[in-house]
Amino acid sequence: MLRFGLIGPGNIALTHAAAMRASSSARLVAVAGGDPAAELAAQEDAVHFEDASEMMADPNVDAVVLCTPSGVRRDYALEAAERGKHLLVEKPIDVSLVSAREIIEACERHGVTLGVVFQSRFKPHPTAVREVVAGGGLGEVVLGSMAVKWHRPPEYYASAEWRGTWAFDGGGALINQAIHNVDMLLWFLGDVLRVRAQTANRLHREIEVEDTVVAQLEFANGALGVIEASTAAFPGSARRIELHGTAGTVTLLDDEVDEWEFRDGTPRPREEVSAATVAARATHVMSDHRWHQLQIEDFVDAVARGRAPFVDGREGLRSLELVLAVYESARTGEVVEVTAGRA
Repeated sequence: MLRFGLIGPGNIALTHAAAMRASSSARLVAVAGGDPAAELAAQEDAVHFEDASEMMADPNVDAVVLCTPSGVRRDYALEAAERGKHLLVEKPIDVSLVSAREIIEACERHGVTLGVVFQSRFKPHPTAVREVVAGGGLGEVVLGSMAVKWHRPPEYYASAEWRGTWAFDGGGALINQAIHNVDMLLWFLGDVLRVRAQTANRLHREIEVEDTVVAQLEFANGALGVIEASTAAFPGSARRIELHGTAGTVTLLDDEVDEWEFRDGTPRPREEVSAATVAARATHVMSDHRWHQLQIEDFVDAVARGRAPFVDGREGLRSLELVLAVYESARTGEVVEVTAGRA
């Protein structure tokens, strides 16, 4: 049993709380913050701390899960590592590569386990796609693309001052809503070498960051690709990933197989899309905690066995590197190398 303290009691914290409640190996024992934290602590029979440092000093807390706005994670993460607390961070790991690398290095230096939440990697259909692609089922990869075309009303960005800001959100539709698909595209096809991108604000003109983005990708394996993301598309459609090769094609809609055709006849996996997954196209509230539970349980097992979790800090860094390269290309109008040391 790993005892967790939680910092940042927003919507995603409720998913983590539900996941731990359902798990036999994780328990939420403390929540830090103001009134929302006190309410969550009371709901989960956990101890409430107004001050996060006091919570992280508590010997009854073994690990910290960070659900804060992305731009304020660094200091909490470094303190947790210094106090010897294992650390599970919601996506993205941070909004800058410098801070993300500091978090990774601090956890390595202090010998604590670091995980980054990308729960889609624990779903059965993405796992099946990863296995068949890694086994050469696509043949030579030709194209790899992803699209997240969702709708968020103006009230979404107005609901918290940090939403839609560079400092705290790190960006808009790409880094917030679409980063799970970015992560999976990299997981399936490997590194991207360079990008060319363009961003726009088509509906949410009052926010600092983009509500729409398109990027052209060049993968290290020679494939070409496209990213499309938006929070301005009414009413919102399924998250989509398409992979095409000389020996096969696969399409995922909301992390479920829609098209599956391989020259060698690899059998198609089957599972229905849940109502909660469909609802995510138009709301930021996540009601299905199953995949968070699997990731938390993998994290607990990693701590117990002294191994790296399935999605560790360096895996979590990859999607941030690509996202920041997209934003730099959009700002400069130039092709950008993905590993060019952006801050």
